[in-house]
Amino acid sequence: MSDDPLNGEGERGGGNSIRGRVLGATALRVAIGIAAVAVGALLFLAPMRVQAVALVTGVGFAFVGVASALIPRGVRGPARVFGGVLVVLGVAMAIWPSAGAPGLAFLIGAALIVHGLLAGWQEVRGDEGLDRRISTALLALASITVGVVCFAWPVLTLVVFRFGVAAWFVFLGLQLIVDALLGHRRHAARGWPRTLTAAAAFVIAVLLAYGTIRIFSGVPLPQPGPFYTAPDNVPAEPGRLLRAEPLDEGVPEGARGWRILYTTTHPDGSAAISSGTILAPENTAADPFPLLTVAHGTTGIAPKCAPSLGAEPFADGAGTAMQQMVTQHGWVAVTSDYIGLGTQGTHPYLVGDAEARNVLDASRAAQQFDEISTTTDTVVWGHSQGGQAALWTGQIAHSYAPELHIKGVAAFAPAADLFGLAEADKSEVGGKTISAYIANTWNTLYPELQLADHLTPGSKHGVEKIRDLCFNGKDALPAILRGSQIPNQVFPDRLLDGEFGTLLKRQTPVGPFPAPVLVAQGLADPLVKPPLQQNWVDARCTAGIPIDYRTFPGLSHMSLVAADSPLTPQIVGWTLDRWTGATPTPTCGVG
Repeated sequence: MSDDPLNGEGERGGGNSIRGRVLGATALRVAIGIAAVAVGALLFLAPMRVQAVALVTGVGFAFVGVASALIPRGVRGPARVFGGVLVVLGVAMAIWPSAGAPGLAFLIGAALIVHGLLAGWQEVRGDEGLDRRISTALLALASITVGVVCFAWPVLTLVVFRFGVAAWFVFLGLQLIVDALLGHRRHAARGWPRTLTAAAAFVIAVLLAYGTIRIFSGVPLPQPGPFYTAPDNVPAEPGRLLRAEPLDEGVPEGARGWRILYTTTHPDGSAAISSGTILAPENTAADPFPLLTVAHGTTGIAPKCAPSLGAEPFADGAGTAMQQMVTQHGWVAVTSDYIGLGTQGTHPYLVGDAEARNVLDASRAAQQFDEISTTTDTVVWGHSQGGQAALWTGQIAHSYAPELHIKGVAAFAPAADLFGLAEADKSEVGGKTISAYIANTWNTLYPELQLADHLTPGSKHGVEKIRDLCFNGKDALPAILRGSQIPNQVFPDRLLDGEFGTLLKRQTPVGPFPAPVLVAQGLADPLVKPPLQQNWVDARCTAGIPIDYRTFPGLSHMSLVAADSPLTPQIVGWTLDRWTGATPTPTCGVG
């Protein structure tokens, strides 16, 4: 019999207690690991709204926070701190799912960063092997990097990155389960392959961060130089040519191009200057050339977004058709950049009357250009924003520039019903980008609206970033992606129902028009909705204004004016008919 029977019992009792705690911790780790795998599977497989994604992700992070506290005794204090922070972030996401994409993405990013810091701290303080330390450090850095990237992609974080978060939860859950059941025995079996996997994850995270920086920084574009600066003495009369210089880049074969600077007016009627371009046949004869007046589509709202600054200054809209008119049919084309593109001032984006004055003054300036001689008769073209501007140009030409004689107006996918488009496109990516341009320019043009103070929650940051991004060719990608990260419609419905909505409605060109009007519309256009265009045409026809309305099945907003579009030969033929005085072919009343 033992001299101290209680000691043996105590040792056995203490051993049982320790084994019980170990088994309890193991069971808890396994349970949390299973829960993490379940959360990941749910995020992968179940269709969810943003709020549901936030709720499930928050619960998952809370579980991970609890698991993070169950680590070796030597680093339990820091682990509890970091694990507690992770739990708080997870709970915040779960009970605050209506915070909006930016807030929720911030919480997800913060949680990933906290987890990465926690994992890195544990390995620094631990006594694992070199391969284990390196692999965990790489995974921690990957987690931190992805967390930072989440801040830049709030909507993508919740809509697309949910799958990456789901995979992370599954991986983490399996890791917890294996750790709990096998302990240190698994490390010898896995060794450096785990490190290579972690290195791959880190490389992917770095590439993701690098791609984000490159995309959101936009495409480098030339800034306006001295040419765009107003001279000391600017005539008060609009439409006066101030200077011109040859263009060498982007001029089609068989043509000559120039950049011009001329006077025009601001939306309030005050004096302003604008830049633009002239494209003429290479063989410039003495007789006046027929004049084609072109209003360009959306290229952005910053000075660097001027078409005359671009590598392809004559490619906007129906660029191929315009080049054919110049090189094959002997016309001269003049295009306004509009105020604020190239020159200083706020660009009157989608303000129809102001755009039209810029366009008409460019045609006036072309009359004074010594290198060529043009007629005062002109046909007006425009695509998208330029389509709206072209219709307004025809509408105000007689009162604003009576010396110019409009022989025809052609509008391709015009933004004719701006209020209808604001309603129809408000929740779509393209509509958000366009709304951001409106918010940035109209906030200055119409300060009484105070648009910047009345945007939807979470929209302000994206709207401000889009301001400096152009929307011209490949340059459009950063603006579109920024627009995709605006979580809600930019303008709340109460704005659309108030004075702002009334001002949008005033941008609708209603006529009368001084010459035949052609409107072309792609029926697969996701931006300018075909039903809205049809309604505008029907309203003009009902008012007794004949419209030649041509629709193109399968063509989108941009393919409508592409080089191979069936519109290209049609618009060339229609323009030549206007010059010869051929009878127009309106479609009002034609089924």
